[in-house]
Amino acid sequence: MNASLRASRERSPALPAVDGEHVRESARRVIDIEIGALDALRARIDESFVAACTMMLSCTGRVVVTGMGKSGHVARKIAATLASTGTPAFFVHPGEASHGDLGMITDQDLVLAISNSGETEEILTIVPFLRRQGNPLIAMTGKPQSTLARLADLHLDTSVPAEACPLGLAPTASTTAALVMGDALAIALLEARGFTAEDFARSHPAGSLGRRLLLRIADIMHTGEGIPRVGPEASISDALVEMTRKGLGMTAIVDGDGRLLGVFTDGDLRRTLDDEQIDLRSTPVTRVMTSHPRTIGPERLAVEAARMMEAHKINALLVVDGSGVLLGALNIHDLLRARVV
Repeated sequence: MNASLRASRERSPALPAVDGEHVRESARRVIDIEIGALDALRARIDESFVAACTMMLSCTGRVVVTGMGKSGHVARKIAATLASTGTPAFFVHPGEASHGDLGMITDQDLVLAISNSGETEEILTIVPFLRRQGNPLIAMTGKPQSTLARLADLHLDTSVPAEACPLGLAPTASTTAALVMGDALAIALLEARGFTAEDFARSHPAGSLGRRLLLRIADIMHTGEGIPRVGPEASISDALVEMTRKGLGMTAIVDGDGRLLGVFTDGDLRRTLDDEQIDLRSTPVTRVMTSHPRTIGPERLAVEAARMMEAHKINALLVVDGSGVLLGALNIHDLLRARVV
Protein backbone atom coordinates (compact mmCIF):
# COMPACT_ATOMS: atom_id res chain seq x y z
CA MET A 1 0.00 0.00 0.00
CA ASN A 2 1.21 3.52 -0.76
CA ALA A 3 2.82 5.01 2.39
CA SER A 4 0.90 8.30 2.23
CA LEU A 5 -2.40 6.45 1.75
CA ARG A 6 -1.60 4.19 4.72
CA ALA A 7 -0.78 7.21 6.87
CA SER A 8 -4.01 8.92 5.82
CA ARG A 9 -6.05 5.88 6.78
CA GLU A 10 -4.28 5.63 10.12
CA ARG A 11 -5.20 9.25 10.89
CA SER A 12 -8.86 8.80 9.89
CA PRO A 13 -11.28 8.16 12.74
CA ALA A 14 -12.68 4.66 12.92
CA LEU A 15 -16.07 4.27 11.28
CA PRO A 16 -18.89 3.51 13.69
CA ALA A 17 -20.21 -0.02 13.66
CA VAL A 18 -23.42 -0.40 11.66
CA ASP A 19 -26.25 -2.56 12.94
CA GLY A 20 -27.44 -4.17 9.72
CA GLU A 21 -30.88 -5.10 10.97
CA HIS A 22 -31.43 -1.63 12.40
CA VAL A 23 -30.64 0.16 9.13
CA ARG A 24 -32.80 -2.30 7.19
CA GLU A 25 -35.68 -1.68 9.56
CA SER A 26 -35.16 2.08 9.25
CA ALA A 27 -35.32 1.84 5.47
CA ARG A 28 -38.49 -0.28 5.58
CA ARG A 29 -40.10 2.22 7.95
CA VAL A 30 -39.36 5.09 5.55
CA ILE A 31 -40.85 3.15 2.64
CA ASP A 32 -43.94 2.21 4.64
CA ILE A 33 -44.52 5.83 5.70
CA GLU A 34 -44.18 7.07 2.13
CA ILE A 35 -46.50 4.34 0.82
CA GLY A 36 -49.03 5.49 3.43
CA ALA A 37 -48.63 9.07 2.23
CA LEU A 38 -49.37 8.02 -1.35
CA ASP A 39 -52.38 5.96 -0.27
CA ALA A 40 -53.75 9.09 1.42
CA LEU A 41 -52.98 11.13 -1.70
CA ARG A 42 -54.97 8.76 -3.91
CA ALA A 43 -58.19 9.72 -2.12
CA ARG A 44 -57.55 13.38 -3.01
CA ILE A 45 -57.61 12.88 -6.77
CA ASP A 46 -60.95 14.63 -6.91
CA GLU A 47 -62.72 17.46 -8.73
CA SER A 48 -59.89 19.85 -7.85
CA PHE A 49 -57.51 17.62 -9.77
CA VAL A 50 -59.89 17.56 -12.75
CA ALA A 51 -60.18 21.36 -12.59
CA ALA A 52 -56.38 21.70 -12.48
CA CYS A 53 -56.03 19.54 -15.59
CA THR A 54 -58.73 21.60 -17.32
CA MET A 55 -56.96 24.86 -16.46
CA MET A 56 -53.62 23.54 -17.70
CA LEU A 57 -55.12 22.20 -20.93
CA SER A 58 -56.75 25.56 -21.65
CA CYS A 59 -53.57 27.53 -20.94
CA THR A 60 -52.45 29.30 -24.13
CA GLY A 61 -49.00 30.02 -22.73
CA ARG A 62 -46.76 27.81 -20.66
CA VAL A 63 -46.98 26.24 -17.22
CA VAL A 64 -44.51 27.98 -14.92
CA VAL A 65 -43.60 25.77 -11.96
CA THR A 66 -42.02 27.36 -8.88
CA GLY A 67 -40.90 26.29 -5.43
CA MET A 68 -38.15 26.86 -2.85
CA GLY A 69 -35.71 24.42 -1.27
CA LYS A 70 -36.71 20.77 -1.56
CA SER A 71 -40.02 21.84 -3.11
CA GLY A 72 -37.96 23.70 -5.69
CA HIS A 73 -36.15 20.50 -6.64
CA VAL A 74 -39.51 18.77 -7.03
CA ALA A 75 -40.80 21.72 -9.06
CA ARG A 76 -37.88 21.46 -11.47
CA LYS A 77 -38.60 17.80 -12.05
CA ILE A 78 -42.34 18.40 -12.55
CA ALA A 79 -41.60 21.16 -15.07
CA ALA A 80 -39.25 18.85 -16.97
CA THR A 81 -41.80 16.03 -16.98
CA LEU A 82 -44.57 18.33 -18.21
CA ALA A 83 -42.37 19.72 -20.97
CA SER A 84 -41.37 16.28 -22.22
CA THR A 85 -44.94 14.97 -22.26
CA GLY A 86 -46.63 17.66 -24.32
CA THR A 87 -47.29 20.49 -21.85
CA PRO A 88 -44.90 23.43 -22.44
CA ALA A 89 -43.43 24.21 -19.03
CA PHE A 90 -40.37 25.61 -17.28
CA PHE A 91 -39.13 26.29 -13.76
CA VAL A 92 -38.72 29.75 -12.22
CA HIS A 93 -36.90 30.17 -8.92
CA PRO A 94 -39.19 32.29 -6.70
CA GLY A 95 -36.26 34.10 -5.09
CA GLU A 96 -34.80 35.08 -8.46
CA ALA A 97 -38.28 36.01 -9.68
CA SER A 98 -38.31 39.00 -7.35
CA HIS A 99 -35.02 40.15 -8.84
CA GLY A 100 -35.91 40.21 -12.51
CA ASP A 101 -36.99 36.71 -13.49
CA LEU A 102 -40.68 37.66 -13.23
CA GLY A 103 -40.11 39.02 -16.72
CA MET A 104 -40.01 35.41 -17.90
CA ILE A 105 -43.68 34.98 -16.99
CA THR A 106 -46.14 36.35 -19.56
CA ASP A 107 -49.82 37.08 -19.02
CA GLN A 108 -50.64 33.95 -21.02
CA ASP A 109 -48.88 31.63 -18.57
CA LEU A 110 -50.29 29.53 -15.75
CA VAL A 111 -48.31 29.24 -12.51
CA LEU A 112 -48.06 26.07 -10.44
CA ALA A 113 -46.61 26.98 -7.02
CA ILE A 114 -45.36 24.21 -4.71
CA SER A 115 -44.92 24.76 -0.97
CA ASN A 116 -45.57 22.16 1.70
CA SER A 117 -46.21 24.83 4.34
CA GLY A 118 -48.06 27.15 2.00
CA GLU A 119 -46.25 30.00 3.73
CA THR A 120 -43.04 30.20 1.70
CA GLU A 121 -42.12 33.88 1.78
CA GLU A 122 -40.44 33.99 -1.62
CA ILE A 123 -43.57 32.60 -3.30
CA LEU A 124 -46.01 34.81 -1.38
CA THR A 125 -43.94 37.85 -2.38
CA ILE A 126 -44.59 37.29 -6.09
CA VAL A 127 -48.26 36.29 -5.79
CA PRO A 128 -49.56 39.93 -5.92
CA PHE A 129 -47.69 40.46 -9.20
CA LEU A 130 -49.15 37.27 -10.63
CA ARG A 131 -52.64 38.34 -9.58
CA ARG A 132 -52.24 41.79 -11.17
CA GLN A 133 -50.97 40.23 -14.39
CA GLY A 134 -53.91 37.83 -14.46
CA ASN A 135 -51.97 34.56 -14.29
CA PRO A 136 -54.05 31.56 -13.19
CA LEU A 137 -52.47 30.20 -10.02
CA ILE A 138 -52.58 26.58 -8.86
CA ALA A 139 -51.12 25.92 -5.42
CA MET A 140 -49.85 22.52 -4.35
CA THR A 141 -49.46 22.51 -0.57
CA GLY A 142 -49.73 20.29 2.47
CA LYS A 143 -51.82 22.91 4.33
CA PRO A 144 -55.26 23.58 2.80
CA GLN A 145 -55.77 26.58 5.16
CA SER A 146 -52.41 28.16 4.36
CA THR A 147 -51.99 31.62 2.84
CA LEU A 148 -50.88 30.29 -0.53
CA ALA A 149 -53.79 27.84 -0.70
CA ARG A 150 -56.25 30.66 0.03
CA LEU A 151 -54.73 33.04 -2.52
CA ALA A 152 -54.65 30.49 -5.34
CA ASP A 153 -57.39 29.97 -7.90
CA LEU A 154 -57.15 26.25 -7.22
CA HIS A 155 -55.55 24.16 -4.48
CA LEU A 156 -54.17 20.62 -4.71
CA ASP A 157 -53.86 19.01 -1.29
CA THR A 158 -50.61 17.05 -0.92
CA SER A 159 -50.65 16.80 2.88
CA VAL A 160 -49.20 13.66 4.44
CA PRO A 161 -49.93 11.92 7.76
CA ALA A 162 -46.25 12.10 8.77
CA GLU A 163 -42.78 12.72 7.43
CA ALA A 164 -40.46 9.74 7.28
CA CYS A 165 -37.76 11.74 9.07
CA PRO A 166 -37.91 10.67 12.75
CA LEU A 167 -37.24 14.28 13.76
CA GLY A 168 -40.18 15.44 11.66
CA LEU A 169 -37.91 18.00 10.02
CA ALA A 170 -36.49 16.80 6.71
CA PRO A 171 -39.08 16.85 3.89
CA THR A 172 -39.47 13.22 2.84
CA ALA A 173 -43.02 11.91 2.50
CA SER A 174 -44.25 15.42 1.64
CA THR A 175 -41.84 15.81 -1.29
CA THR A 176 -42.73 12.32 -2.50
CA ALA A 177 -46.43 13.25 -2.45
CA ALA A 178 -45.78 16.49 -4.37
CA LEU A 179 -43.65 14.67 -6.93
CA VAL A 180 -46.29 12.00 -7.49
CA MET A 181 -49.04 14.62 -7.79
CA GLY A 182 -46.94 16.32 -10.46
CA ASP A 183 -46.48 13.04 -12.31
CA ALA A 184 -50.23 12.41 -12.09
CA LEU A 185 -50.92 15.82 -13.64
CA ALA A 186 -48.38 15.28 -16.42
CA ILE A 187 -49.67 11.86 -17.42
CA ALA A 188 -53.33 12.87 -17.18
CA LEU A 189 -52.55 15.80 -19.49
CA LEU A 190 -50.55 13.55 -21.83
CA GLU A 191 -53.51 11.22 -22.23
CA ALA A 192 -56.00 14.08 -22.57
CA ARG A 193 -53.89 15.58 -25.39
CA GLY A 194 -53.55 12.25 -27.19
CA PHE A 195 -49.77 12.61 -26.89
CA THR A 196 -48.05 9.71 -28.71
CA ALA A 197 -44.70 7.95 -28.55
CA GLU A 198 -43.67 9.84 -31.71
CA ASP A 199 -44.55 13.14 -30.01
CA PHE A 200 -42.38 12.11 -27.08
CA ALA A 201 -39.53 11.21 -29.41
CA ARG A 202 -39.59 14.65 -31.03
CA SER A 203 -38.60 16.21 -27.73
CA HIS A 204 -36.00 13.49 -27.10
CA PRO A 205 -34.15 13.28 -30.45
CA ALA A 206 -30.86 12.31 -28.82
CA GLY A 207 -32.34 9.49 -26.78
CA SER A 208 -32.68 5.89 -27.93
CA LEU A 209 -36.45 6.25 -28.27
CA GLY A 210 -36.03 9.38 -30.40
CA ARG A 211 -33.60 7.65 -32.73
CA ARG A 212 -35.85 4.61 -33.05
CA LEU A 213 -39.01 6.61 -33.76
CA LEU A 214 -37.63 9.51 -35.79
CA LEU A 215 -34.58 8.36 -37.74
CA ARG A 216 -35.48 7.31 -41.26
CA ILE A 217 -33.61 5.36 -43.90
CA ALA A 218 -33.10 8.54 -45.94
CA ASP A 219 -31.23 10.07 -42.99
CA ILE A 220 -28.46 7.47 -42.94
CA MET A 221 -28.31 5.77 -46.36
CA HIS A 222 -25.44 6.19 -48.80
CA THR A 223 -26.49 8.14 -51.89
CA GLY A 224 -25.05 9.30 -55.22
CA GLU A 225 -21.49 8.14 -55.78
CA GLY A 226 -21.57 6.37 -52.43
CA ILE A 227 -23.95 3.70 -53.76
CA PRO A 228 -22.20 0.53 -55.00
CA ARG A 229 -23.68 -0.32 -58.42
CA VAL A 230 -22.75 -1.80 -61.76
CA GLY A 231 -24.60 -2.39 -65.02
CA PRO A 232 -25.83 -5.79 -66.26
CA GLU A 233 -22.87 -6.07 -68.62
CA ALA A 234 -20.35 -5.96 -65.76
CA SER A 235 -18.27 -9.02 -64.96
CA ILE A 236 -17.93 -10.57 -61.54
CA SER A 237 -14.49 -8.99 -61.38
CA ASP A 238 -15.99 -5.55 -62.09
CA ALA A 239 -18.52 -6.12 -59.32
CA LEU A 240 -15.73 -7.04 -56.89
CA VAL A 241 -13.87 -3.84 -57.69
CA GLU A 242 -17.05 -1.80 -57.03
CA MET A 243 -17.72 -3.64 -53.76
CA THR A 244 -14.16 -2.93 -52.61
CA ARG A 245 -14.38 0.78 -53.55
CA LYS A 246 -17.67 1.40 -51.75
CA GLY A 247 -17.06 -0.85 -48.73
CA LEU A 248 -20.64 -1.99 -48.08
CA GLY A 249 -20.08 -5.68 -48.69
CA MET A 250 -22.31 -5.72 -51.78
CA THR A 251 -23.10 -4.04 -55.05
CA ALA A 252 -26.40 -3.42 -56.81
CA ILE A 253 -26.90 -4.39 -60.44
CA VAL A 254 -29.09 -1.83 -62.24
CA ASP A 255 -30.37 -1.35 -65.77
CA GLY A 256 -29.91 1.74 -67.91
CA ASP A 257 -32.79 3.50 -66.16
CA GLY A 258 -31.36 2.86 -62.69
CA ARG A 259 -33.89 0.15 -61.83
CA LEU A 260 -32.67 -2.58 -59.55
CA LEU A 261 -32.07 -5.97 -61.22
CA GLY A 262 -30.31 -7.74 -58.38
CA VAL A 263 -27.56 -7.66 -55.80
CA PHE A 264 -24.17 -9.31 -55.53
CA THR A 265 -22.95 -9.77 -51.96
CA ASP A 266 -20.01 -11.22 -50.07
CA GLY A 267 -22.09 -14.37 -49.64
CA ASP A 268 -22.68 -14.64 -53.38
CA LEU A 269 -18.94 -14.26 -53.89
CA ARG A 270 -18.14 -17.14 -51.54
CA ARG A 271 -20.61 -19.37 -53.35
CA THR A 272 -19.14 -18.30 -56.68
CA LEU A 273 -15.60 -19.16 -55.64
CA ASP A 274 -16.74 -22.72 -54.86
CA ASP A 275 -17.60 -23.17 -58.54
CA GLU A 276 -14.36 -23.89 -60.39
CA GLN A 277 -16.09 -23.48 -63.78
CA ILE A 278 -16.70 -19.74 -63.26
CA ASP A 279 -14.17 -17.26 -64.63
CA LEU A 280 -14.38 -14.09 -62.54
CA ARG A 281 -13.18 -11.88 -65.42
CA SER A 282 -15.49 -13.14 -68.13
CA THR A 283 -18.64 -14.29 -66.32
CA PRO A 284 -21.38 -11.62 -66.18
CA VAL A 285 -22.36 -10.74 -62.64
CA THR A 286 -26.02 -11.19 -63.61
CA ARG A 287 -25.36 -14.93 -63.80
CA VAL A 288 -24.51 -15.19 -60.09
CA MET A 289 -26.38 -12.25 -58.58
CA THR A 290 -29.35 -12.61 -56.25
CA SER A 291 -32.43 -11.52 -58.18
CA HIS A 292 -35.33 -9.82 -56.41
CA PRO A 293 -33.30 -8.92 -53.31
CA ARG A 294 -34.85 -7.53 -50.18
CA THR A 295 -35.17 -3.75 -50.33
CA ILE A 296 -36.57 -0.92 -48.27
CA GLY A 297 -38.04 2.52 -48.99
CA PRO A 298 -36.31 5.77 -47.98
CA GLU A 299 -39.17 6.93 -45.73
CA ARG A 300 -39.21 3.78 -43.63
CA LEU A 301 -37.77 3.98 -40.13
CA ALA A 302 -34.15 2.96 -39.70
CA VAL A 303 -35.20 0.57 -36.94
CA GLU A 304 -37.25 -1.32 -39.54
CA ALA A 305 -34.08 -1.92 -41.54
CA ALA A 306 -32.47 -3.34 -38.41
CA ARG A 307 -35.41 -5.72 -37.94
CA MET A 308 -35.26 -6.84 -41.57
CA MET A 309 -31.54 -7.53 -41.37
CA GLU A 310 -31.98 -9.54 -38.20
CA ALA A 311 -34.99 -11.49 -39.47
CA HIS A 312 -33.40 -12.43 -42.81
CA LYS A 313 -29.79 -12.80 -41.60
CA ILE A 314 -28.44 -10.16 -43.97
CA ASN A 315 -26.00 -7.32 -43.34
CA ALA A 316 -27.04 -4.74 -45.95
CA LEU A 317 -30.07 -3.37 -47.77
CA LEU A 318 -30.68 -1.48 -50.97
CA VAL A 319 -33.09 1.45 -50.94
CA VAL A 320 -35.52 1.86 -53.84
CA ASP A 321 -38.52 3.98 -54.72
CA GLY A 322 -41.94 2.69 -55.69
CA SER A 323 -40.78 2.05 -59.27
CA GLY A 324 -37.76 0.02 -58.21
CA VAL A 325 -35.25 2.77 -58.99
CA LEU A 326 -32.17 2.54 -56.79
CA LEU A 327 -31.91 5.49 -54.39
CA GLY A 328 -29.42 4.39 -51.77
CA ALA A 329 -27.78 1.66 -49.75
CA LEU A 330 -26.91 0.96 -46.14
CA ASN A 331 -25.45 -1.80 -44.02
CA ILE A 332 -25.41 -2.85 -40.39
CA HIS A 333 -22.46 -0.56 -39.65
CA ASP A 334 -24.54 2.47 -40.69
CA LEU A 335 -27.21 1.43 -38.19
CA LEU A 336 -24.59 0.95 -35.49
CA ARG A 337 -23.11 4.40 -36.15
CA ALA A 338 -26.60 5.90 -35.93
CA ARG A 339 -27.07 4.00 -32.62
CA VAL A 340 -30.25 2.36 -33.87
CA VAL A 341 -28.96 -1.06 -32.82
